[in-house]
Amino acid sequence: MTFRQISFFVSLSFACVIMGILLYFVPDWKRAASISAATFVVSYLIISTVLERSINDRIHNLYKLITNLKLGKDLKEALGPYRPENPIAEAEQEVSAWANQKISEIGRLKEQAKFRKEFLSNTLHEFKTPLFAVQGYIETLQDGIMQEDPEMAMTFLAKASRNIDRLSYLINDLDEIAKLESGAVVLNIERFDIHDLINDTIEYLEDKSKSNNITLKMANKPTQQIFVKADKKKIQQVLINLVENSIKYGNRGGTTTIRTSSLFEQILVEVTDNGHGIEEKNLSRVFERFYRTDKSRSRDIGGSGLGLSIVKHIIEAHQQSVHVRSTEGIGTTFSFTLQKAKVTNG
Repeated sequence: MTFRQISFFVSLSFACVIMGILLYFVPDWKRAASISAATFVVSYLIISTVLERSINDRIHNLYKLITNLKLGKDLKEALGPYRPENPIAEAEQEVSAWANQKISEIGRLKEQAKFRKEFLSNTLHEFKTPLFAVQGYIETLQDGIMQEDPEMAMTFLAKASRNIDRLSYLINDLDEIAKLESGAVVLNIERFDIHDLINDTIEYLEDKSKSNNITLKMANKPTQQIFVKADKKKIQQVLINLVENSIKYGNRGGTTTIRTSSLFEQILVEVTDNGHGIEEKNLSRVFERFYRTDKSRSRDIGGSGLGLSIVKHIIEAHQQSVHVRSTEGIGTTFSFTLQKAKVTNG
């Protein structure tokens, strides 16, 4: 209800009361009606003026203050010339919208605080495990095992070296994610043949796949060329992370297949293994930092636990998408899209 409507109904009520009193004491309809009409006009003018000056202006300023503070404007701008038609209703809507916004922001802050707490806990755990292992091996070596059992000492040194490598991977991957999230990494977009990059990746990981008795192959014809626009080094990092992941969790004697498909304006790249697969309840979390579907087995295999998170960040930095589908006992497929490069003449 507007101030004019409030003034109208209050004045009308007051006029009706005056008319009733007059008719009670002086039963003259014409005189009572004229006095009541005059009372209505005068009271309407007085009430509307009072409301306008004492309440409406203040609510108008409050409305402007809320609106402009939401937009991050200066306080001087908050008291500008704009005057809403119904400041009470509009101020109520603004306050309600602002309250909902703050509730949403508080919810996001709570989620972020929970995420930071979990991330810090996971990071500390990931660091502590190899650090304590290295500390234990060094203390054993210091106790004189070098002279007593040189062979065992070499075994301890090899294990300490592997744990130090794990720490190095963890630090490098954390640094990579921090740069990707902060936007410090500038993508070097270029045109290249994705099949050449896949072949290079297969050759790079050939020794690791053979040592795990897993066959790497590309489903497409090796001579077929498909050009994309992306950061070549970053996409190779994506391919290495996905293929290494399939080698770690694939069945011995299994196969990892890399396949490309042409979409309308994109190229779909799929990395498929015939390993153990991932439970459906875990699929939505595989790209989270340090999330492991099989924690005991994952730690034995090694790695930082950040590879898939880095994959997601790199692909999203290209404004593309990455997905996973899996069936337990059958295998897992990670897929991502890349922008298709335009065909050049010559």
